[in-house]
Amino acid sequence: MKVPKVALWCGKGLMSVLLAAGCFQLSGKALAQPVDQIRVGMFMDLGSTYKSTTAAVTLSSSQALTVGFNTSAGHSSLVSLGAGETARFSVDSFRVKVLETADLSAATAAYKKLAATADKPILFAAATSAGQVYQLYAGYYASEQTAAAAVGRVSAAASAYLNGQTPAVKGSKHISAGMYASEAEAVSAAISIKAAGFDAMVALQQAPDGSSRYGVWIGEAANDSDLAALRASVSSKLPQLTLSDVDVNLPAFIVRQDVSLGQVVKHYQLSGNDAKGWIDGGSDIKVQERSARSYRGAMEISSLNGQLALVNVLPFEQYLYAVVGGEVPSSWSAEALKAQAVAARSYAEFQAGSQSSRFKIADVVDTTLSQAYNGISSESPSVIQAVDATQGEVLMNNGKVVEAVFSSNAGGVSADPMEVWNSGGDAFASVSSEGDAAAVKGQKMWYHVLLPSGANGYVREDNVKETGTFTGGGLAKITVTAKDTNVRPLPQIQSDANPVAKLNPGEMAVVLEKVEESGTYSWVRGPYTSAELLKSLQGKTATAAPSPILTLQVTQRGPSGRATEVKANGQILDVKYPDLFRSAFNGLPSTLFDIVQTGSYTVLSANGTTSKLTGASSTVVLSASGQSTVQGSGTVIMNGDQIARSIDKGEGFMFMGRGNGHGLGLSQWGAKGMADAGYGYQDILKHYYQNVTIIKE
Repeated sequence: MKVPKVALWCGKGLMSVLLAAGCFQLSGKALAQPVDQIRVGMFMDLGSTYKSTTAAVTLSSSQALTVGFNTSAGHSSLVSLGAGETARFSVDSFRVKVLETADLSAATAAYKKLAATADKPILFAAATSAGQVYQLYAGYYASEQTAAAAVGRVSAAASAYLNGQTPAVKGSKHISAGMYASEAEAVSAAISIKAAGFDAMVALQQAPDGSSRYGVWIGEAANDSDLAALRASVSSKLPQLTLSDVDVNLPAFIVRQDVSLGQVVKHYQLSGNDAKGWIDGGSDIKVQERSARSYRGAMEISSLNGQLALVNVLPFEQYLYAVVGGEVPSSWSAEALKAQAVAARSYAEFQAGSQSSRFKIADVVDTTLSQAYNGISSESPSVIQAVDATQGEVLMNNGKVVEAVFSSNAGGVSADPMEVWNSGGDAFASVSSEGDAAAVKGQKMWYHVLLPSGANGYVREDNVKETGTFTGGGLAKITVTAKDTNVRPLPQIQSDANPVAKLNPGEMAVVLEKVEESGTYSWVRGPYTSAELLKSLQGKTATAAPSPILTLQVTQRGPSGRATEVKANGQILDVKYPDLFRSAFNGLPSTLFDIVQTGSYTVLSANGTTSKLTGASSTVVLSASGQSTVQGSGTVIMNGDQIARSIDKGEGFMFMGRGNGHGLGLSQWGAKGMADAGYGYQDILKHYYQNVTIIKE
């Protein structure tokens, strides 16, 4: 397929797709054995690699769940949650204790204040001999220092409710006050210790024989010095107690009552070095903090960099039920769904079990940084059938599983590896992707129009009609057919963008060009000012971009026409790898783009001379009201393909492109187009991936 042509305005141009920074190696992993389970990271703090955090997770299921630990000896089940019962989980890390009060309304008001800040709160209820008290915490934090730094912020936010109390840093160091036969006995002992003025809590521990037992822990010190002082004070006031250090090598849950959600629920706070909590038993565990989605398999909880980490562990093939349904519509034909299933399986198997996994405790994550994974809600009979029909099938190249990356829409031609990461890989090459046009099938076209005021924008074809009249320059005129028809800044309906203008029947506009609706196949972004681009470019280039940006040109393209070099004012914008241009320029859908400078154009005359036309130039304006010579906004020029452009008063840069995503490997819309044309899934895969075989493990 020929690369789509784009009007050339300022030097050579074409148009332009999201791989996570530095994530794909474009190589293969030797096939060892089929993967039975996969670990999907949902909440983790891995710094710049992946960061999605929450103070606590709220879990429930339509079936009974068990709560225990994941140890080298296997999974334990210590307590049960009934069907429909909600419980919350967090980790025993550094935090700030904000206040303790018997006034629930005050505690709740302070909670709401903190909930609007970055210092996320948790509100516990605790029984004392004098009645119920409420303990408000903020956090969690990676270190004692970061928790200490938060004290001032927390104090300011909750100042109206402190009533003389001083927020203080707390941590995971505790003193054991003995073991008890039941939870009730442990609660009673904790209440008596509280009466002496010490924090005490019940801890669910796993005995060496695997059974459960309840202990009473005193305090939550942030460091050894505080712990030693606490122990001396407890020994002095309560000499009858037999105190010992908590064995940090044994996993435990501090059992608390959580009232953060407006109701009392059990809260299990994971404690212990390298402890891993394990919640299992249901086939639909709901995670409230993940948009209340439900997931197959089990949930593993641990502490990573002082933050709660939540990993969904489930059968590999069941993971694909949700991935395929999350990546493409379930209404697509069976062959397109099968192609997606094999690509997704290959990609996930490449990642699973890798000793060098960049996600540390997980094989993949649940976002498009890996593959879209939205749980059971993404499943459907057609998707399950496609996954089952291809069970175990993966793409192989030179005896290795292919890291089968894919994107939404290649824009008519897939990417070459050098256009994405400056690297190769013989399973990937630029190929035609005619099926991508399936994304615009049935969509309305849009008119790019010039208004009498000199402003320009877009109106959808079903809201206007051509009048049969033309300007002196040969451009068609239209009138609208509906009252208050919006003239949009881009050829798409945007609820968050004000219209350029409104037109009514009888009012005229000049047609500059007719374009496809901006979407996954073709798109328009901008215009962006120099200031907006400079802000977006910050941190994306090795050398600071020139300021202000006066010219912006694509100066090199790869085999598919994607931008591999862009210059601003003649200076190369030295991004680490070409696909980074997408985020560098305000989040473009792809790198298959052309840049149109809206405030000026370089005009090439028939005799080869060039001249620069700007919005301040005195030239002919072809507007809806006729033709005249003016200065400023509304200037129009036309290229040899009869495509016109309006020169805006201010300098700006429009990006006009095709495709959505990095464009490497399988194009999802291209696969749909091929499947609709009668191709089988293996033909589709072998078109987009080179030198591959499909094997069943």
